[in-house]
Amino acid sequence: MKKVAFYTLGCKLNFSETSSISRIFQERGFEKVNFEDQADIYVINTCSVTDNADKKCRKVVKEALKHSPDAFITIVGCYAQLKPQEIATIPGVDAVLGAAEKFQLVDILEDFVKQGKPQVHASPISEANTFHQAYSYGDRTRTFLKVQDGCDYSCSFCTIPLARGKSRSQTIEAAFTSAKEIGQSGVKEIVLTGVNLGDFGIIPGQGRQETFFHLIQRLDQEVTNIERFRISSIEPNLLTNEIIRFVAQSQRFVPHFHIPLQSGSNKILKLMRRRYQRELYADRISTIKNLMPHCCIGVDVIVGFPGETEDDFRDTFNFLNELNISYLHVFPYSERQNTKAVEMNGSVPIGERNRRTTMLRSLSEKKKRFFYEQHVGYETTVLFEADITEGFMEGFTDNYIRVQAKYDPVLVNELKKVRLTNLNAAGLMEAEEVHAQFWQH
Repeated sequence: MKKVAFYTLGCKLNFSETSSISRIFQERGFEKVNFEDQADIYVINTCSVTDNADKKCRKVVKEALKHSPDAFITIVGCYAQLKPQEIATIPGVDAVLGAAEKFQLVDILEDFVKQGKPQVHASPISEANTFHQAYSYGDRTRTFLKVQDGCDYSCSFCTIPLARGKSRSQTIEAAFTSAKEIGQSGVKEIVLTGVNLGDFGIIPGQGRQETFFHLIQRLDQEVTNIERFRISSIEPNLLTNEIIRFVAQSQRFVPHFHIPLQSGSNKILKLMRRRYQRELYADRISTIKNLMPHCCIGVDVIVGFPGETEDDFRDTFNFLNELNISYLHVFPYSERQNTKAVEMNGSVPIGERNRRTTMLRSLSEKKKRFFYEQHVGYETTVLFEADITEGFMEGFTDNYIRVQAKYDPVLVNELKKVRLTNLNAAGLMEAEEVHAQFWQH
């Protein structure tokens, strides 16, 4: 029995797909082992969004070969679709599979025998036109359920449409079936994921048949063996008031949204080819907070985009400073081949991009701390996870506050009613269980 190990770079969607690919291997008789263990095959799922994709891929390949010098190294994912020939030159790589091939890698590579030179199986992205079901399982307390893939938007900085293809989804019925299966396994929380999640409903070969709102209604009403549903990143123009009102009254869709902004300057939003202006974004935040004062709101921001002046950046900083949000994910702009942005004038020096990134990350820490402090004394539920660090375990409230407690195996994958007590030096919330305090520290 050959042993196979996996490593995932990038987003929650990648984690769900890696987990599903690992189950394909196990169904075919392979034994899954940890990455740090000796394996016969390593599958590395790559990302193209974060900086230094090439450098990160090379480093993971190198680490795999340290564990097992004769292993068969396979690269899949967004970076593999965008630059397959480049990846094939990385020492130690045996196979590269694109978006249309990654779920068939066991059939394509068969016995995983080295052939002297790397095999490249990467069709044009137009051939990635089917939806492959995926969800993570056994890796975490929460499960990431993929319900949508690809993107029809044309943001000037983004390569995702080139890496994943056109927008497409699974049916509501299929998502419902997957969610029920996940619930039967004992998982308490499902995170709905996709490339452009709010665009859910385009069924391959049939066009738009359903909507994201209809999906969450069905899951909320009928998947009774899941305690919590969480919506991952959703575009502000697709986060309708109808969806917000639904989450506000739902018992299981939690009060937490992650809404990409990218810039607080309308001038830069236009250059980015985003489908909204900041006024719409501010209106969405206001609606959420009016209906759900305790809701956690995360924001993606890109700084140093071509043409972004100091005044433009200050517009973004001041806009975010005034918004009632909870945390930021801040990215310095990085050039991507085959995008409109790379051809634009007004390149911002790397040092300036980094300075602006630092400023916004500092603002994020202040926003997060303020959000946490507002909830001291608040009674809520925490879903505890299995990760243990120096005798402590962590979990998340429904509104995404990270709580730390003394490790107790009984608490793993359990929803516990707690009272949030104070914020510790590590920036984590401490708590006491309501009616019992045996695990407080």
